[in-house]
Amino acid sequence: MDYNTFFPKLSELQFSQLQKLEELYLDWNQKINVISRKDTENITTRHILHSMGVAKYIQFKPNTKILDLGTGGGLPGIPLAIMFPACEFTLIDGRKKKITVVQDIVDQLELTNVKAQAIRSEELKGTYDFVVSRGVTALEKLIPMCQKFIKPKESFHGTPNGMLCLKGGNIKKEIKEAGRGIYTETVLLKDYFDDSFFDEKYLVYVQG
Repeated sequence: MDYNTFFPKLSELQFSQLQKLEELYLDWNQKINVISRKDTENITTRHILHSMGVAKYIQFKPNTKILDLGTGGGLPGIPLAIMFPACEFTLIDGRKKKITVVQDIVDQLELTNVKAQAIRSEELKGTYDFVVSRGVTALEKLIPMCQKFIKPKESFHGTPNGMLCLKGGNIKKEIKEAGRGIYTETVLLKDYFDDSFFDEKYLVYVQG
C-alpha cells in the first residue's frame, strides 16, 4: 500500500511506521485475535487506512488531546498517533490482552505520544478535545458514554470539540435513533478512498 497516494504529506518516518505497523499486526494476529483472521489480507485497507479516514475530516493541531475509546488492538488510535505526532493520544480498552498488544506496538514504533490503559470507560477520569472510536457500539449508546470526556470549552480547531466515529451500514437510521437535538456531520469515506470497501463506510462527527 502506498499511503502517499492518499496522504502525500507523510514524512519518511511516518511512512515507515505505517509499514511496520502492518507487520506488527500480522505478527500479533498469529498469537491472539487482534483482527479477524479472515481479514488479514486486507489489514492495510480495511483497518489502517480506514482508521486514517479521520484525518480526511480534521487535521488535529499540536497539543490536541484525543481519547480512543474501546481501541481494541489500537485502531484508530495508533495510525492517527503516527499521523499527528504532536498530539496526545490516550487509548483505552477493558480487555487487558488487547492493551498488551497496543503497548507492545507503541513501544516498537517508538510512539512517545500514546498512553495505553486497560480500563473501562466508567473508570476513566479526565477530559479531551476529541473522542475517536471505530465500530464500538451504536451511537445511541456511544454518545452518552463519550460526552463526559469532551472538554466543554471552545475548540481551538474550526470544528468544535466532539466525537469522531468510524461507522458502517445504515447510518441515517442510527443517527435518527440517537435522538433529537444532537448535531452531527456525516462524511462518506468513498469520496476519499477508491476502494469498494468504503462504499458504505462513514465518518460521523458528533458535537460535544
